[in-house]
This record gives sequence, C-alpha cells and structure tokens, in this order.
Amino acid sequence: MPNYWLFKSEPQSYSIDDLQRDGTTPWSGVRNYQARNFMQAMSVGDEAFFYHSSCAVPGIVGVCLVVRTAYPDATAFDSRSEYYDPKSSPETPRWFNVDVKFLRAFSDVVPLTRLREIATLTNMPLLQRGQRLSVQPVRATEWRAILKLA
Repeated sequence: MPNYWLFKSEPQSYSIDDLQRDGTTPWSGVRNYQARNFMQAMSVGDEAFFYHSSCAVPGIVGVCLVVRTAYPDATAFDSRSEYYDPKSSPETPRWFNVDVKFLRAFSDVVPLTRLREIATLTNMPLLQRGQRLSVQPVRATEWRAILKLA
C-alpha cells in the first residue's frame, strides 16, 4: 500500500502549474531534518498532495506521485545555489530529495480554512499550531477525506 504525503510550495516559487508543465521534478531545497527524513521514508508509488502556501488562498491544489526515492540533493553542493550547504558533500550528503510526477490539478483549491472545518482532519500535521514543515505525512483517513472535498 502506498503512503501519503503533503508537499508545500509557494506558488510564486514553484506551483502545481509548473509541475504540470514539467511533468516530473526533483523536490529539492528541503533544509529541515524532519522533512528530509520523511522524504527518505518515501517509496516509489507514494502519492502526495501539492499545497500552495504563503499566498492569498493557501490550500491543496492537486496530487503528485513519488517516482524516485531519496537521493542526494545536488543543490546542497552548488555554491551558487540558495540551498548550498558547505557541510554537505557528494561523499557525505546531508540533504536529499525525491522526484515527483504530476498526476492532477484540482479544479478548485481546497483552502486551509475549509480543511480546518473537517473533524476527520483535526489531528493532521498541517493543521497543528506552529507546523511549518514543507514535507509532511498524511494519514489514509485524511487522504480520503480531502479527496472527497476536491
């Protein structure tokens, strides 16, 4: 059985439309150890919600698929990258990414305000105070409830 996840991105940086255009992309630039560990736990075939954050209407905008398991994030080795980490090297990488593939965009955003109204989602990490991780797990019950909203 696949696991379910949520990936957050600011749409002005990388949106669901960008993923649809590109087809597949490495989910790179994650610099939080817990989020990195979640990516290392992912398997090919896991599905994820794509969430637009820091925008007028934050919310879930589509679904993507993990198509490559965790591998070293090359942006950590590139001194020109905003995600450069001098303590990370190809021999001893600290940071990893997975590749995700576009599956579908929702016709309407499932807004954060609506998610907060659903009793089944009360314990969802996304809805917890202070939760800022860009990669998060989603329980199967939460996954099904959100798909019904979409």
